[in-house]
Amino acid sequence: MNTQTSLRMLNRLGTTSIRSAAPLTKPRTTFRCFSKTPTRSLRLSPFMNDKSDPYHKSSTEATGVSAGPHEGSASRTDREIVVEYPEDETVFEEHERPLRGLGGVQNVRTLPTFSLEGRTVIVTGGARGLGLVMGQAIVNSGADLAIVDLNKDEGEKQAAELIRLFKKDFPDEEPPKVTAHYSDVSDPESVESCIQEVISQHNKIDHLVTSAGFTENFSAETYPYDRIKKLWGVNVDGTYLFATSVARHLMERGGSITHGSIVMIGSMSGAIVNVPQPQAPYNAAKAAVRHLAASLAVEWAHAHIRVNCISPGYMLTALTRKILDDNPELMKKWTSLIPVGKMGSPEDLQGAVIYLLSDASRYVTGADLRVDGGYTCT
Repeated sequence: MNTQTSLRMLNRLGTTSIRSAAPLTKPRTTFRCFSKTPTRSLRLSPFMNDKSDPYHKSSTEATGVSAGPHEGSASRTDREIVVEYPEDETVFEEHERPLRGLGGVQNVRTLPTFSLEGRTVIVTGGARGLGLVMGQAIVNSGADLAIVDLNKDEGEKQAAELIRLFKKDFPDEEPPKVTAHYSDVSDPESVESCIQEVISQHNKIDHLVTSAGFTENFSAETYPYDRIKKLWGVNVDGTYLFATSVARHLMERGGSITHGSIVMIGSMSGAIVNVPQPQAPYNAAKAAVRHLAASLAVEWAHAHIRVNCISPGYMLTALTRKILDDNPELMKKWTSLIPVGKMGSPEDLQGAVIYLLSDASRYVTGADLRVDGGYTCT
């Protein structure tokens, strides 16, 4: 065997699986496989070809030049499956046709499916900002509301105001029940105490909106660590603690609950990097919220609990107005990046949250609904 033949054989060893063969020489613990690129090398462990290794069959070094017949089969297409759309649509049975009212199915108006009448909804961070505005939409949709906030006094004030406005706008209707509750969302004991208080006053919980959260701007290398822990505690831990506590309550109710829904308020910052302001920990926290919603949606699907996320873009809240007053150049920068050319208002979230809480979205779970004026499209 000449040198060129030997090199070709070694090269093939670097690009195909290793076949068992009687060693011509004393085996080494590792060997180098040469590639056509002189600067590359690949070190292979002898365990990669050990058939007694329980992980061998599921590894990338499966027998043959590719994986076996079943590895990865659930993610492959089957070329033998051919389904043509029928030219004659009369083949559809009455109950298979898309229009309601056919085949004995009663036709219903769409709007009632958005109603939250008879439901009880918790909104964390509900005494101000986005949480308060979404709370008003929830009340106007007929649900009882539990405002949860670190500032209970403000929560009680806003609860009274929501009831006053409801009576003013809907004088002939009985106003929903609106209560205020204290909770430090980052503290497990405080969260559990709050949940029990809500249940004692409302008898049940049907829905949750986790709106408690905050952002701040420091460069990553100078960000105070105690501030990072606080930010993460409110934005991520608080979301997790309330979601799991409400889910336990819904599961305990068992068959009596068929419309449990949780909406986590994330941010477009969980999918993109905002400019020009530095906010790496906040971006990471909101990315965690977004993926937490998807993960819990899958985990709790068996219990008929839907979990979705709303990711707002730049919203004109009292906080952002203060920031823009102090930094007027930011308004021009931000709006230049938004395709619709303007920032959103908190009211732009009202339709989104009602949709995801209500039966109108009964087959929607694990979704991330971005309300950002098209920012993340570009």
